[in-house]
Amino acid sequence: MRLTIISSILLLSSMFLISCEETKQDKLPYIGQHSYNNGDTILYTIPAFNFINQDSVSVSNASLANHIYVSDFFFTSCPTICPKVKKQMLRLYKKYESDDILRLVSHTLDPKRDTPEVLKKFAGNLKVNTDKWMFLNGDKDEIREMALKYFVAVVEDDEAPGGLDHSGKIVVVDKEGHVRAFAEGTDPDDVTDLMDEIDILIAEYKN
Repeated sequence: MRLTIISSILLLSSMFLISCEETKQDKLPYIGQHSYNNGDTILYTIPAFNFINQDSVSVSNASLANHIYVSDFFFTSCPTICPKVKKQMLRLYKKYESDDILRLVSHTLDPKRDTPEVLKKFAGNLKVNTDKWMFLNGDKDEIREMALKYFVAVVEDDEAPGGLDHSGKIVVVDKEGHVRAFAEGTDPDDVTDLMDEIDILIAEYKN
């Protein structure tokens, strides 16, 4: 099982490298495995989704169409990397709290236990505005399949703390659904660099 999660992470990491265009100083690359049609490049896009938030209200990609958003995958009982990632997500929340262009979206990998009520209590403990930072629940298989679309590897493993082995990427998606940047959510320095990249992306729209 350990080899499976390692193989998944290596595969997903390679997907970042395959189609990551060279970063310019004033513009971020478009990340992901792009496709081609009659010589035209079709940029990788996060597929359509529809989950429910901590208030049992539907949230879809259409709901976020006017916003840049930062995404991660976690579960509330996770004893290992999730608290570290959430600490970094909270840094992002505080920095961009007053900027309406940006949203944060956290998907639970354990929707059976992380009911909307549990997610709402979790958000309350963080003292965050859930219009700004949403916590999503949905079908387990759909969410775990969606995690792969954000290049987050997830494997059930009875030997792993909490029963799940998963990566802690924080992923930035633009208004059109393209992946534009990412960071390892367990690495504060990497997230600091991500903030600079988010600033570049925000400037793309505001300019």
